[in-house]
Amino acid sequence: MTTQTPTGTRPAAPAPTESTTGARLLVRQLESYGVEYVFGLCGHTNIAFLEALAHSPIEFVVFRHEQAAAHAADGYARITGRPGVVLTHVGPGMMNAVTGVASAAMDSVPLVCISGDIPSYYYGRHPHQEVNLHNDGDQAAIFRPFVKRAWTVHRPEDLTRFAERAFWTATTGRPGAVLLNVPMDMFSRPLPADTPVPAAAPPPAPPAITDELAERIAAELVRAEQPLLYIGGGLRTAPGRAAVTGIAEHLDVPIVHSLMGKGAVPDSHPLLLGMPGFWGSELTNRYTREADLVLAVGTRFAETDASSWDDRYTWRIPPARLIQIDLDPAEIGRNYPVEIGVVADATTALSAIGRAVTRLAATPATRPGLREEIRVSRQATFAQVRDAAGDRQLPLRPQRILADLLATLPADSVLVTDVGWNKNGVAQCYPLPEAGRFVTPGGSSTMGFGPAAALGVQVGAPDRTVVALIGDGGMSAQLAALPTAVERGLPVIFVVMNNASHGTISDLQAANYGVSYGCDFTDRAGRPYTPDFAALGRACGADGYTVTNPDELAEHLAAAVANRRPAVIDVPMVNEPVPTPGHWNIKDIYQGEFS
Repeated sequence: MTTQTPTGTRPAAPAPTESTTGARLLVRQLESYGVEYVFGLCGHTNIAFLEALAHSPIEFVVFRHEQAAAHAADGYARITGRPGVVLTHVGPGMMNAVTGVASAAMDSVPLVCISGDIPSYYYGRHPHQEVNLHNDGDQAAIFRPFVKRAWTVHRPEDLTRFAERAFWTATTGRPGAVLLNVPMDMFSRPLPADTPVPAAAPPPAPPAITDELAERIAAELVRAEQPLLYIGGGLRTAPGRAAVTGIAEHLDVPIVHSLMGKGAVPDSHPLLLGMPGFWGSELTNRYTREADLVLAVGTRFAETDASSWDDRYTWRIPPARLIQIDLDPAEIGRNYPVEIGVVADATTALSAIGRAVTRLAATPATRPGLREEIRVSRQATFAQVRDAAGDRQLPLRPQRILADLLATLPADSVLVTDVGWNKNGVAQCYPLPEAGRFVTPGGSSTMGFGPAAALGVQVGAPDRTVVALIGDGGMSAQLAALPTAVERGLPVIFVVMNNASHGTISDLQAANYGVSYGCDFTDRAGRPYTPDFAALGRACGADGYTVTNPDELAEHLAAAVANRRPAVIDVPMVNEPVPTPGHWNIKDIYQGEFS
């Protein structure tokens, strides 16, 4: 007896016996934790786990490269809020996943990587694919610089106990990635059938701000002449949004968001200045320099958001005083000295501060001219996209591509970007609808994130329109996403902004050295070269469209949205830099100057 599933033919469940295996206990444990999908790749070290998974309602989403699987698990976690699970094989398989797992870790995404390893009794003998040459075999050491914790199972009895710790660690405090490293024999060794699996440990209550500290911070905000709220990516829930906008509206305080904070407060909010730093606006950067008090919540003051921490351009702290709230104590004061540092959950802390603000200042404040100044600035920023709607140039300008996306996509669409114009331009000048979502690789800025992460987002949000907005470099880095999209019937729309170049780096090199070498895709005669991405999509079984006149992008987008099938839209695009009102120290390095 067999049953047909999206991942293939499942064998009938085996007859009950008096014993079980570590793999089957682990699968039972994942089911009890509510895991619905495991993303990954097979290998001889994890097939015992896959055999156990074959009898489970958990679906295994098969990939052709481990980096793609890790990015997909990351995207699933971002859109659902539940931990993503990725399965890898020993040695090269686990090493292929490094970039994807590290990207999730850098962006505080809960992800559990389960990796097969060599048999425990062969450690140090250099069996097939063991990672040991100049040191003893320890493949978990490869992940330790970026995961929150790595466990290696040495006894089958420890497998489920370590798994419970792995899920708890990935999801509590500052979320992140963890590694559960399992020698292949630990999956197969017998255990009593009635061996209990650990229940999911309840998460601890998030650290809370004291009433006294909330009152003190509220008093500082009320007294400040030019306060500024700076928010990161940890305020995406409705209560978090209400907490930050409540303070801003009561005190008439402008809001700035980091790259990862895009969409946490609607782009249409009258007090939202936008993003600071290298890709920020002139007005936003001016407000960061002129603030006398900055309340920063859930943000690490990343280099590009802080103009390489150069106070000529962005953030003058001091003389501005900084109040910083973060779940991770390591981030408090990392890049700027703090006057008040608070380790607490962002939403509960801001809610308490908001209540204290209304007690201290019952009458809402008004800052004459502030909202109008913000409106004019934002209108000018968003005009880069809106005014490009009628642009007839071909190849298309990137602003025209964004304009067609804005006009055509449903308001609740999810834009999953890669790196380059698609990330920086969207963050800077795309007026994201309030119901929409922006997903991007912020911490490590990983090329190839977009195509694969979009698959995980679509798995987690099957009814929403998901667009992988990516460059031709990013698409080329993860062509393996296409067959998986077709196999799984995932209607992701891959919009390839194709300029036959690693465009952002090409622009930087040309601007600073007067030449672009090694950044553009050319044939042996020096002519621009590009694959036919639409044809590649069709070859995999997806719909494929090539834009040959300026009006076709909107037409193809509308068709792809309506058809609900995987689709690749190849869009020829000119190489045009994103405006950079701020500063980035790489420019100094290019010119032989060092800070």
